[in-house]
Amino acid sequence: MSKVERKVRALVAEDGEMREAIQAVLDRASDGEVKWVDVRDDITSGQWGRLIEKGVLVDGESGFALADRDAIAAGLEPEEDDSGSAASTGSDTETPEGASWSKWDKLAGLVTVGFFVGYMMEPVRNIIAGAVDLVFGPLLNVVPFYVVVMVVALATGLYSTLLRAGLMDMERMSQYQDRMKEIQERRKEAKERDDQEALDQIQEEQMEAMGDQLGMFKEQFRPMVWIMFLTIPAFLWMYWAVGYRGSEAQYELGQLVVPIAGTVEWTQGIAGPIQMWIVWYFLCSMAFTQIVQKSLNIQMSPSSS
Repeated sequence: MSKVERKVRALVAEDGEMREAIQAVLDRASDGEVKWVDVRDDITSGQWGRLIEKGVLVDGESGFALADRDAIAAGLEPEEDDSGSAASTGSDTETPEGASWSKWDKLAGLVTVGFFVGYMMEPVRNIIAGAVDLVFGPLLNVVPFYVVVMVVALATGLYSTLLRAGLMDMERMSQYQDRMKEIQERRKEAKERDDQEALDQIQEEQMEAMGDQLGMFKEQFRPMVWIMFLTIPAFLWMYWAVGYRGSEAQYELGQLVVPIAGTVEWTQGIAGPIQMWIVWYFLCSMAFTQIVQKSLNIQMSPSSS
């Protein structure tokens, strides 16, 4: 199998719509060359760019030339083994489809970036914290601040677990991991038998699989956007309530008794410069997150097949 044929098969495996795009390019390139103007009504600019990027189309005299018409055509056909059945193209692991963000995901990400401004600009912080205070402020009239922080940590632990479980496709994440593991195993076997041709093919697969790494990142970061979208306002409220970094405290919160350090103020540095209220929140958050995950039996990491 030639390199061009392998590239065509990889493109079709990554995106089923590439089959029609490549076929359209073949049909228009009657003299061996094709221009974007010839195919722009049949394929997208992204598909055109992928064909150039992968070397299926190369520089020609007046446009782009087919790297190898026969190999490209062969890459569109199902490969058959000696028994006449479809054969594997090298990897038995299915290439996962890329993750996509909806407009709501992108909007949440944009608003989250805006929330970060609240850490630097007091007017923005006052607006956000004042809105959150409508929810948590009344609790301070009933229970101490450390209990309110526990309530905040429980809420963030609950929705962060549910969001990660709902927005992260663990099956797709497993496919990413399985594909990389399978490539590494085949590379090891090819090295052991000193098969340079196989090593070259696996090297190309590894380069193409770099897109999987981006897919994994997008899959992991999508729920984080929503978690931060909900958590940053609550964190800004605590920041605002205790009077962090010299700003005026909005409540008389008293003191807290902790092991070793004894009685401390909420704004006192307890772990170097990290103040007590931050340490208390993260301790509660980690504990409640683990409890929620165990209670709901939610798996937060993909399992390899």
